[in-house]
Amino acid sequence: MANTKEIQRRIKSVKNTKKITKAMEMVAASKMRKAIEAVLKTRTYANLSWTTVLNLSKAINTNKIDHPLLCQKEKVKTVGIVLLASNRGLCGGFNSAIISKAHKSIVKHLKNKDGEKIETEFIVVGRKGLAVNGRHRYKVVAEFPKLDICSEVIEVRPIAKLVINDFLSGKYDKVMVAYTDYVTASKQVARIKQLLPVDITAEEDHLGVVGESAKIGIDKKMVKEKENKYLRDNGSYVFTFEPSPEEVLNEMLPRLIEIQLFQALLESNASEHSARMTAMHQATEAAGDLVDQLTLFYNKARQASITAEIAEISAGANALAE
Repeated sequence: MANTKEIQRRIKSVKNTKKITKAMEMVAASKMRKAIEAVLKTRTYANLSWTTVLNLSKAINTNKIDHPLLCQKEKVKTVGIVLLASNRGLCGGFNSAIISKAHKSIVKHLKNKDGEKIETEFIVVGRKGLAVNGRHRYKVVAEFPKLDICSEVIEVRPIAKLVINDFLSGKYDKVMVAYTDYVTASKQVARIKQLLPVDITAEEDHLGVVGESAKIGIDKKMVKEKENKYLRDNGSYVFTFEPSPEEVLNEMLPRLIEIQLFQALLESNASEHSARMTAMHQATEAAGDLVDQLTLFYNKARQASITAEIAEISAGANALAE
């Protein structure tokens, strides 16, 4: 058994660690409250804006109006994924979950319908997202800094501009966003959603298209209601574009894509702070349990030392008496 001084040093060290993890838990809880407040304020708008994109997409298809951001590519050869991770660790399985989700999606859809391999590139937001290169050797073409608290849509505008320009130039046939959907403080779900081109028929298990239980993405019930409202008897949609469809869509669609990226970032931030708060709370409890165990060991070692000293004194007294 270790001596009492060594155990005392370990107890002191664990107590100091406990203070740090408790402080980090409180900081994460404060940031989480702000992030959740931001998420709840914008979810409805983000979902309604995405529904608008879907309705515009259908209206354009039925009225034979072409727009490059809404046109499906016949053959998918390259895919760009915007990966939303964190700048720091100590947040449990937050980063590994979203990286694993992206990797499994890529492996499952490794080839297109012609049997050709689909090339995938990553645009990373947050330093920990670079693990897709170190762990899986995927190509990272851009890295953007990630703020702990994101408050304005302008903060995602450079990312949106990059992916839109790359999609229009033909560099990517599809653009996805990999983010962590905030459900509760103890539950976060990694999802992958298709941004460009817009496609409501995409496979749910691949894209993470969300339904009634989801917080961001496509609400199919809402889409159906809006669809019936604006659908004519001849199968076309009642939409009037002023001054022209091209000018309206050129201004509107990039803003709507920005909103989706912004909402995904808000969801990811709320999930990150929730995961960090939970991880630090568990670490604090583990440190407390370890202190209790070490204290028990210390008491046993101290008692053994006292017993040994008494035995030595008694033996010495008996020897003198003889």
